Amino acid sequence: MEPRVRPLPPEQWDDFQRDNPYNVFTTIARHPKLYRAWLGFGGALLYGGTLPARERELAILRTAHRHGSAYEWAHHTRIGREAGLTDQEIDAVRRDDADWPPGDRLVLRAADELHADGDLSDATWAALCERYDEAERIELVMLIAHYGMLAVVLTTLRVPLEDA
Repeated sequence: MEPRVRPLPPEQWDDFQRDNPYNVFTTIARHPKLYRAWLGFGGALLYGGTLPARERELAILRTAHRHGSAYEWAHHTRIGREAGLTDQEIDAVRRDDADWPPGDRLVLRAADELHADGDLSDATWAALCERYDEAERIELVMLIAHYGMLAVVLTTLRVPLEDA
């Protein structure tokens, strides 16, 4: 599909985009004020958060899968590997019947419930309270919600995957 909003041409890229030439950045940059605010928020979730990277990537990948976001999936399979996920685990994120350790299953369940209901069940919240402190629980919910929002933006704007 053709992009509904074309990425900026390279001659208009800022230093960040030159170092990270991804269509997600060069497309959202068409709205400079939102781009700068989003970049700070997204960066805080991706690289400044308190959740373990592996669990963060499980949540993002499950969210990408549930939203059907090929763009998020492609980028976060790489980031997920860097965070310690195996190729088998990444493949299993797409399967509802995969066998996961309890902590991983909890993260996936949170992503599933937020996608389906926009809320967490009391049982899931109670389990999160046993595993994570208050800040981590807030972060996990915001992380999943953010990547759900981003999946909608990427799909709606028809942001293309970069050429391999």
